[in-house]
Amino acid sequence: MHLDDPLRAASAPRTARPTPEENPLTTLQNAPRPDLSPAASAPGDEWWRHAVIYQVYPRSFADSDGDGVGDLPGITHRLPALASLGVDAVWLSPFFTSPQRDAGYDVADYCDVDPVFGTLDDFDTMLATAHGLGIKVVVDVVPNHTSSDHVWFAEALAAPEGSEARGRYMFREGRGEHGELPPNNWESIFGGPAWTRVTRPDGTPGQWYLHLFDSSQPDLDWENPWVREQFLDVLRFWLDRGVDGFRIDVAHGMIKAPGLPDFTPPADASSMGGVDAATMTEAEIVAATPPFWAQEGGHEIFRSWHALLAQYDGDRALCGEAWVEPITRLANYVRPDELHQTFNFSYLSTAWSAPDLRGVIDASIGAFASVGAPSTWVLSNHDVIRHASRLALTADSPQGAGIGPRSPGLPDEELGLRRARAATAVMLALPGSAYVYQGEELGLPEAIHLPDDARQDPTWFRTDGERYGRDGCRVPLPWEAGAPSFGFGPSDASWLPQPADWDRFARDRQADDPSSTLSLYRALLAARRAHSLGTGTLTWLDGYGDDVLAFRTGDVTVVANLGDGVVPLPAGELLAASGPLADGGVPTDTTVWIA
Repeated sequence: MHLDDPLRAASAPRTARPTPEENPLTTLQNAPRPDLSPAASAPGDEWWRHAVIYQVYPRSFADSDGDGVGDLPGITHRLPALASLGVDAVWLSPFFTSPQRDAGYDVADYCDVDPVFGTLDDFDTMLATAHGLGIKVVVDVVPNHTSSDHVWFAEALAAPEGSEARGRYMFREGRGEHGELPPNNWESIFGGPAWTRVTRPDGTPGQWYLHLFDSSQPDLDWENPWVREQFLDVLRFWLDRGVDGFRIDVAHGMIKAPGLPDFTPPADASSMGGVDAATMTEAEIVAATPPFWAQEGGHEIFRSWHALLAQYDGDRALCGEAWVEPITRLANYVRPDELHQTFNFSYLSTAWSAPDLRGVIDASIGAFASVGAPSTWVLSNHDVIRHASRLALTADSPQGAGIGPRSPGLPDEELGLRRARAATAVMLALPGSAYVYQGEELGLPEAIHLPDDARQDPTWFRTDGERYGRDGCRVPLPWEAGAPSFGFGPSDASWLPQPADWDRFARDRQADDPSSTLSLYRALLAARRAHSLGTGTLTWLDGYGDDVLAFRTGDVTVVANLGDGVVPLPAGELLAASGPLADGGVPTDTTVWIA
């Protein structure tokens, strides 16, 4: 086989995993947690409607054996820290068998664990430990594409053109006199063409296959019933092991428009969402949506997945990564017989502006409530610039492009952290379900100054360094000040280099500091649970200026000052403040909770 864009071999060593030295169940001291037994909840009270879900990026969370790559035993060992933080569930980014060319989002076997992360036994131990701590477990499924190393793709390449095996993927004849041109003009999300041509066994050029991402990630053909049946089996495999739900990667991209028409994106389009909804009507958004995003045929797939999960006890849940605009259209993905949740990227991408945030909060609550679904809220994940940096950028940075030493408008770290803490205090007060990305509870900024030769994101390679990509938000976590790799693992090894000054963010250094970001997250999550904010009803409060977000939810008043002056502190008990108060009031870029 010949690929015009050569595949890059993974470099991470693969070694055996030792058993963690201590049993986390015997060391946990935590407040009482809700009953998360498999029994179904009453309709409208399912756990996923109000849960705080913590994203674990396995490569970067905790390394048990010192090879520099996080793993499942490392996660198991650190689960008590998440229980003490106060989260309800963890979502694990992919840990399946993979050549790791896109950090596991290139899956070669959906029903096994990659040796770099451990074994199926390690997964079962982690799952049982999490459940023993009262924590649900959501796993990441990647249905839009497989790895080019998957046996399905190997069989497709070996099979003749037009065969059943070829029909599993998006193989097409090329354009031009001799098929020398790609079937259409689509561009990869990672940069460069979205098509790669293969060579026949006799050495002549053959068909082209579609890959919306890297050339090592061929897109499946979801119009093929065989593909649909295979993934129902994949879901059954993990449901039978006891997982509580799935996060669905690229949920909005599985179905492509008939005929695969050419598409020229608008100048202001983002890579995943496709359009900038801020200045467009809904009809204009639909017209500008790429023919590989948000196609109506995807809803049929999710109805079949919903029906499968309904056969299992315990309110199993589906959450879609769907970059769909506007929110009213996104809400179609969470109708009663489809997904249970979908990420609210409109909220994530909203500027640090009180009027803009008020608008997206109202639109979100209204749209999701209209179909009986909870709103979800998220500020950071493994694909975007960490919000402790993003909220202080002074130049545009398109989603997925990342930032690095040569980027314009680099953030002021102090300003970014102050705004991030205030933004988190707003998010965690909102009704619905909230997602927290690993490390944000430590106030981690984007790692901007990574050496060029250390970068691993396919975006960096496919754009010849024009875009930095997502490595900066994926650097392994600092757990212990002064320890090798800051406690990420027992050695100094780290698959991405950690900034030399990350001692100051280490979890153990923050644990007993009442002013730390970790202490703020603990306080917010404890108050959110105690006051049932996830199931509350939001009411905006009058009497505040345009630069202030002020609302009531349950018995809690939330005031976030995004303006320049000091806002008077409401009467009542101060439950939490994202930063120091000033002159008896709420200073700029600060949020308070009052009971």
